[in-house]
Amino acid sequence: MIEPKLEVPAELRDLAEKTIDQAEKAFGMFFDAATKSMSSVPGAGTEVSKQALAFTEQNMKSAFEHARKLVHATDLQEAMRIQSDFLRSQFTSAGDHMREMTGTLMQQGKGKS
Repeated sequence: MIEPKLEVPAELRDLAEKTIDQAEKAFGMFFDAATKSMSSVPGAGTEVSKQALAFTEQNMKSAFEHARKLVHATDLQEAMRIQSDFLRSQFTSAGDHMREMTGTLMQQGKGKS
């Protein structure tokens, strides 16, 4: 069976790209501000908070990259492959992040004993 092509006008793809770029820039500014404010507040949970923020930033970058790929999908099969790859990578990243966070929390707990 032949997959029909996604007939999306170039202008619409360009608009989507620009929107993704603007959203990514706004999130970048947010993460910069959050990182600076976190650095100015010392505390026991600061390292875990920095780590969580870094993981969130990494996830957002992946989401923007995913959106860019989807904008350029030429058929439904390609879009579904892109979505499947993205979900698989997100599950892997979530597991990695949880292991790292758990390790950090355990290290901090040992330091308090």
